Amino acid sequence: MPQLNPNPWLSILLTTWLVYIVIYQPKIISLLQTNNISHNLKPLNINSWNWPWT
Repeated sequence: MPQLNPNPWLSILLTTWLVYIVIYQPKIISLLQTNNISHNLKPLNINSWNWPWT
């Protein structure tokens, strides 16, 4: 029996990733629409950091 994919873990990872995207995409979109992500990422804004050399 010929093996089509030499690395079966690659196909498993791709399948898992696709399922993850399909399941969680609506949640990500709804979070983006409510601006929760941008609000939570505000502390990560580089411009707001107090750099010691500025």
